[in-house]
Amino acid sequence: MMTTTTTVAPMPEFRVLGIPVNAVQIPEVVAWMEECIAERGPARYVAVTGMHGVTESQENAEFRTMLKEADLVVPDGMPLVWLGRWRGFPHLARRVYGPELMETFCRETGNKYRHFFYGGAPGVADHLAQVEHERYGIRIAGTWCPPFRALTEEEDREVVSRINQAAPDVLWVGLSTPKQERWMYEHRDRLRVPLLLGVGAAFDLNTGRLQQAPAWMRENGLEWLFRLLAEPKRLWRRYLVQGSRFVWNVLLEITTLRVYE
Repeated sequence: MMTTTTTVAPMPEFRVLGIPVNAVQIPEVVAWMEECIAERGPARYVAVTGMHGVTESQENAEFRTMLKEADLVVPDGMPLVWLGRWRGFPHLARRVYGPELMETFCRETGNKYRHFFYGGAPGVADHLAQVEHERYGIRIAGTWCPPFRALTEEEDREVVSRINQAAPDVLWVGLSTPKQERWMYEHRDRLRVPLLLGVGAAFDLNTGRLQQAPAWMRENGLEWLFRLLAEPKRLWRRYLVQGSRFVWNVLLEITTLRVYE
């Protein structure tokens, strides 16, 4: 994890294939977020990561660095929760599910903070802002949906200026992994925002554009099966190939046949 001068207490962590994962639950994350906002220090970013993110980090050294330098890496996946319990954190009862984290924070803080939504398909960020405002009365600082291509330098400067002028307390980033982590990592020093969170599919799930898996599947590590059946062409490699690789690498780590750094 990146070290900074801060009054915000560090969170406990365990390692999975060399990636530090914080042993936290949603209430603890919400409290940590409020501490970060109150401190008004340099921008911090949160990676909401599951099996896919950890596996991706084994193949992408740049992404691995982005996860290691995140200020908080939360276990958005039951395999990471199970490994956390095995590593000595029995209080990990549930995953820190990105869409639920967003909903919980908005519900519990109401109009206390200013929110900016960055990402999603055209119109999705606006829709999400409207939905969360109607549900919980949150204050909207702004929204922006980037094009499905790399931004020019001028466009990028304009986006940074727009966000800074909006002065949000929380910046929700929905670009999918690893794109959203890269964006937060590259922009954190230019943004005058206390907190950035990469929440991926939460933009589509919390607006109802994508159907969520039943709660019993989400809570028992079976969401991957629901999503695979819903989008087999897009997700078969992630869950069948990368999932198998994740299990194999974890077994190597647990049996100390290989050390991941």
